[in-house]
Amino acid sequence: MTNKLNLGCGQFPKAGYLNLDVSPFAKVDVVHDLDQFPYPFEDNTFELIEADHLLEHLNDPLRVMAELSRIVKPGGLLHIRVPHFSRGFTHPEHKRGFDVTFPYYFVPQFSGGYTGTPFLLQKMKLHWFAQPHLMRKLLPPWLYYLLTGIGAIVDWFANLAPLFCSRGWCFWVGGFYEIEFVFQKPLEPQ
Repeated sequence: MTNKLNLGCGQFPKAGYLNLDVSPFAKVDVVHDLDQFPYPFEDNTFELIEADHLLEHLNDPLRVMAELSRIVKPGGLLHIRVPHFSRGFTHPEHKRGFDVTFPYYFVPQFSGGYTGTPFLLQKMKLHWFAQPHLMRKLLPPWLYYLLTGIGAIVDWFANLAPLFCSRGWCFWVGGFYEIEFVFQKPLEPQ
């Protein structure tokens, strides 16, 4: 078994990963409903877990994060992409959007709502134009490349001050498509 897990892969499985989805019609290795706990994996199994536009579909993202902490190895990475709240509800199955404050809930010193699941934030990035594998199929090539270029410029400015951009500037640029987080499970229990 591989040490990389791709959660909610749908029709976009990743080579070299164990691909999981709730739908038996998806291109999967494992069929499992991620709202059902525990997940069908042993503790400390994966070095890398990716979840691309998945958490917004689930009932309890904080419980999901605790379960992902259980199955990722100490020092392992959790790479998550979710819709930013400014555009998070453009899909009829989305239950929530996310913000730059999401990582706070995994910091033991955050007295405003630490969840008991520690993660170290390694990267956070706002994306104005995202999901290129899907957009390439949906848009004419000229528009895809135009939006990719505009997105690179908007992203550069936005990520100079993510908190300001997430809370205010996002409304001036039509919202951000997604926010990307890379978390690391601490080597030692906290």
